[in-house]
Amino acid sequence: MDVLTELDVDVAFGLPGVHNLPIWDAIAASDIRLIGVRHEQAAGYAADGYARTTGKLGVALVTTGPGAANTIGAIGEAKASASPVLLIATDIPSTLRRQGTVRGVLHESSDQQALFAPVTKETFVVDHPDAIGPVVRRAARVAARPQSGPVYVGIPTDFLRAEATDGSASEPTEQFHPVLNEDIDKARAALIAARRPLIWAGGGALRSGAGPAIGQLAEHLAAPIITTFAARGIVPPDHPCRASNPVHTPEVGALWDEADVVLAVGTDFDGLMTQNWLMPQPPTLISVNVDAADAAKNYQPDLLLLGDARQLVERLLAGTPLKEGIDALSRRLDEIEVRVRRRVRKEEPQAAEFLAALAETLPDTSVLVTDMCVAGYWVGGFYRVAAPRKLAYPMGWGTLGFGFPAALGVAAAGKGRAVCITGDGGFLYGCAELATAIQEGLPVTVVIVDDGGYGMLRYDQSLAGLAHNGVDLATPDFVGLAKSFGVYADRVDGFGRAFRRLLREFTRADEPNVLVVNAELRPPLNTSPRWYRQSG
Repeated sequence: MDVLTELDVDVAFGLPGVHNLPIWDAIAASDIRLIGVRHEQAAGYAADGYARTTGKLGVALVTTGPGAANTIGAIGEAKASASPVLLIATDIPSTLRRQGTVRGVLHESSDQQALFAPVTKETFVVDHPDAIGPVVRRAARVAARPQSGPVYVGIPTDFLRAEATDGSASEPTEQFHPVLNEDIDKARAALIAARRPLIWAGGGALRSGAGPAIGQLAEHLAAPIITTFAARGIVPPDHPCRASNPVHTPEVGALWDEADVVLAVGTDFDGLMTQNWLMPQPPTLISVNVDAADAAKNYQPDLLLLGDARQLVERLLAGTPLKEGIDALSRRLDEIEVRVRRRVRKEEPQAAEFLAALAETLPDTSVLVTDMCVAGYWVGGFYRVAAPRKLAYPMGWGTLGFGFPAALGVAAAGKGRAVCITGDGGFLYGCAELATAIQEGLPVTVVIVDDGGYGMLRYDQSLAGLAHNGVDLATPDFVGLAKSFGVYADRVDGFGRAFRRLLREFTRADEPNVLVVNAELRPPLNTSPRWYRQSG
């Protein structure tokens, strides 16, 4: 485990199996905290949650065959959300493998590595005990290199107890060709000349640490900042240029429609953010991205600046004078905020009460983790995230069941209490991890919004005039379930005073706890059935 220590890994997540027990023995002798989960998918989600909140490498350790396969949904979410996750899985002993034949060895797959090709940046298989260290180092570099993402490393189990020498070799870091000054000058001139410039910040901007430079550039240009779900919190809530609500609201969408020059930083303009690309192509689009194909796959940029977002935005900022109009822009954004909040209070009073309760009660240091549920969609779109990496939202791949196990990874990171917002359906994907939470003493509060089924799907069926088939669920007594694991829990009706009081109490506790809320919310405007831009 010297390699993981060398890579500054302090926490890993896994599930033991007959093939990977030597890894557990080795980590027990190290300073790495290995958190044992109850399902391998939870290990993948927890590693993802850890990576999102720290920016560091998240590590999941699983066993051969079905153990490895159980992680695929979680690794796919990490890939879609560009989370640097290192998945290390054992494989059958090299001495028992026969090329081209599945012999029936315990947990054998015909090609375990191939399972992970569609959901990772790259896959690696160790072919000799001496290669374990070098392969893990290389895989970790690939995971962290922009655009970051998960990698798979397969190790035949017999290599784990073999004598090995670490024949490590340095690998050159990836270098971008320097962006020409004339391209920077051209982009800067277009932004300065724009009558209505706009900055669109994505997950790549957040991961590069470009937030402060983006905030300063926006002030110099008097340009509003729209953030994607992955970039929530990239500038402070009180920044004078921040459009604090999602572009899926007509009031914020108008900022895009009016813009004559858009600076897109670290984004691929995915379908969820653009209402399936119904937002019009801007008259002039300047894209900052580490990947030329990624930058151009949905909206064609007029000018591409290829490289690190923070460095390139800082270069754009240098020499950009302060323009007039910042006060007028701030007033307009404040008016948009008032109009959107008024709309939410009028159309969705329960959601307004829910968001207000979170804002009023959560500690400043807490990290919100949401699941694919109606309450989570409200948080992802409308909660005012205070800082970068203070929200983990599974809208990369959209994986139900992400919230609770990812919150365990956030809690293990030591960056503040994890507050998980989940639904009754999604929570049941990983409810066994209550045992992990209590055994490891993880600081996590789980808020289960119980509407008796899959509320989003129920809404879809109602909207289409269909019967509610498959969406109404028999759910357990969640309070009793949590208490059976030794986790304190309570239940309230709605998001009123009792909810606020208990949420304040629970999020200031030292131990894990569960708060169940009987409530049914309608989906927000950032969910596809309620998009205001509709084709045809």
